[in-house]
Amino acid sequence: MRRAFLATFLFLSTLSLSSAQSASPKHPMTFEDMMRMKRLGETAVSPDGQWLAYSVTTVDLAANTKTPELWLQKIAGGEPFKLGVGEPGDSSPQFAPDGKRILFLSSRGGGQQIWIADFDSATGATSNPRRLTSLATEAGSAKWSPDGQAIVFTSAVYPDCPAITTADFATGNSCNQDRDAALTASKVKAQIFTHLLYRHWNHYTGDKRFHLFLVSVESGAMRDLNPGDPHDVPPFSVEDSSCGCDFSPDSKGLAFTENPDPVPAISTSAQIYTLDLTDPEAKPVKVSTSAGGNFSPAYSPDGKYLAWRSQARAGYESDKFRLMLYDRAAKTEKDLLPKFDNWVDEFAWGPALSNAIYFTSDYQGASPVFEIDGLGLSKDQIRNPFIVRITAQGAYGDLHPTMDGGKLIVTRTSVKVPGEVVALDTRMIGHMLRSFVGPPIEIIEEIAKQSDVTHLNDALLAQLDLPKMQSFWFTAKDGTKLQGFLIPPPGFDPQKKYPVKFLIHGGPQGAWGDMWSYRWNAELFAANGYVVVMINPRGSVGYGQAVVDGVNGDWGGKPFSDLMLGLDYAEQHYPFIDKTRECALGASYGGYMANWVLGHTDRFKCIVSHDGMFNAESAFGSTEEDWFNIWEFKGHPWDYYEGVPTDGSSSVGRGKPDSENPFRKWSPSLYAKNFKTPTLVIHSQLDYRLDVSEGFQLFDTLQLLGVPSKMLYFPDEGHWILKPQNSQLWYKTVNAWVDQWTKAGNRD
Repeated sequence: MRRAFLATFLFLSTLSLSSAQSASPKHPMTFEDMMRMKRLGETAVSPDGQWLAYSVTTVDLAANTKTPELWLQKIAGGEPFKLGVGEPGDSSPQFAPDGKRILFLSSRGGGQQIWIADFDSATGATSNPRRLTSLATEAGSAKWSPDGQAIVFTSAVYPDCPAITTADFATGNSCNQDRDAALTASKVKAQIFTHLLYRHWNHYTGDKRFHLFLVSVESGAMRDLNPGDPHDVPPFSVEDSSCGCDFSPDSKGLAFTENPDPVPAISTSAQIYTLDLTDPEAKPVKVSTSAGGNFSPAYSPDGKYLAWRSQARAGYESDKFRLMLYDRAAKTEKDLLPKFDNWVDEFAWGPALSNAIYFTSDYQGASPVFEIDGLGLSKDQIRNPFIVRITAQGAYGDLHPTMDGGKLIVTRTSVKVPGEVVALDTRMIGHMLRSFVGPPIEIIEEIAKQSDVTHLNDALLAQLDLPKMQSFWFTAKDGTKLQGFLIPPPGFDPQKKYPVKFLIHGGPQGAWGDMWSYRWNAELFAANGYVVVMINPRGSVGYGQAVVDGVNGDWGGKPFSDLMLGLDYAEQHYPFIDKTRECALGASYGGYMANWVLGHTDRFKCIVSHDGMFNAESAFGSTEEDWFNIWEFKGHPWDYYEGVPTDGSSSVGRGKPDSENPFRKWSPSLYAKNFKTPTLVIHSQLDYRLDVSEGFQLFDTLQLLGVPSKMLYFPDEGHWILKPQNSQLWYKTVNAWVDQWTKAGNRD
């Protein structure tokens, strides 16, 4: 429910803006403005805490390209400069533990491989670049060992080929290379499937599987750590930029994530394994015990503990993510934050002897940083810790504690600012509390001093009129407190009436809030004269697991009621809203809800449905993540039918009443006779999460019913619209549709 960015650019801080620029009138953001923004990618901090390396992508709209480049700068201040040995397209920088080398991924000269260069910490100069790997299957998601002698990385290989090892590198490498070449050369492109999850998100999975590899930095000696394994390691659910693994502090062991279940299409049960790297014959040992998903293993600095994110319930991808702590000597694990009711999204151990762990969590429309303090690990005991929220608004991630314990270098976005790197002063956080806090307190708020490190878009943002987002709370029918957000248009006049774009988030376990998006940018939606209203209904994250679970098996029930009540509240408390000119827009689950709205209310002048489920029964058979629908709809479609008799009688099988069959009860297609609202349908051919047939069915139905409708079809996109010019067409078409039905003087 977590990737690279483009061409040469100029970094300007706010202090460097000329007085003429500062005095220039601001203008509403345009799509072209958004495409000119520099997009922050991966970040890395040098061991001494002095240097920041990061990837920035620039978009060339005319060329329809995105190009990442690597940059360096002093964290304490100073002008950024390009990585001296870098080339356009390089990504994923990482400093060696001794700070004298830096690795990165590069496709120069062919497929993506791991490269290493020398690094001068005094000047930031890089030199002597050399390619470390040369696999036909390429290399990605690299990570240094703590002693700097080895690197673990991922590569997609054919499990039935001989393992790629230094002892017989040519045989394994050639087998994989020849298999790829044969597929490319064959004039027959047909495929034969013998298992589920034969496609995923936007591609067919084929016969390759990701494995972890270990390579020596000095000799280049290499071995496949998962030889012959038919599963992906890490599983596909792990972020693309992560190996889903961690070295023990002595570099002798590795913890990694793998889903061992034979049918991954119905399983979310990834597990944590450890592997002894000193013994080539060693087998992985499972250390996690939860039936649900277990991810992001990370060793404590002293090596005594292993922490990871864990879910309790099997088959539920949106179960609460707990933070588990495993005692390696005692071989026991415990939930470190049993009373914390939101998800642990990302975490990082503090430096040695700090007794701290930092983590992020969706929390009431933001994603702040929390510090877990007072663990008592140095005394070989685990106490009930303090949880300290150290940031306020905004969405944070990519946590890098400095070795001296004084700073936490993180990325931050907000609804008004795309990604930047900031430094949090953590020197006094939590420490004063120990002297006067008695019994454990669940969450303490102690906001850390924050300073900007990067200034990627200061000059451009200074020219834009980006209205402030407002938050409001309302009460659902059952008494649950829920949150909504509102953004007025630029040049706002409270005496005027404005049309509304009512945005419905996806997931359904997602949330709106103080965070930036290039795909559904709330400020850009407001820019052409609209009030943007966003509601976090049942299913939204950041309000406790009961709210998250509230959507399960009830897709068109409480969530729909919550959305309508939230909009009612906004209409009643913000008199500048023109409730006669409102349009509902949603994607993914938001697209489903747009389709549900279409059959259950006529309050909107128009609807935009992007990648939405229309027919719950057909969507079940055409998605690739079967576990999702099995959980959300409480089983399989056939579970609600008796089936055809096998005794030779001619009677057909009978189903349960629609009120007892969630695949029919919550299917928008069965309410088509109520469809009246003009609807824009958007769907993409490569969307294997919600097949394009769902969009075609909806558009076909609207046309046959004579409902004003239009379909925007992308043959080259998946669940998201990512290509710059496709994105431009998407925003243009969506805004034009909303304008057509809501702007004054247009059709009623």
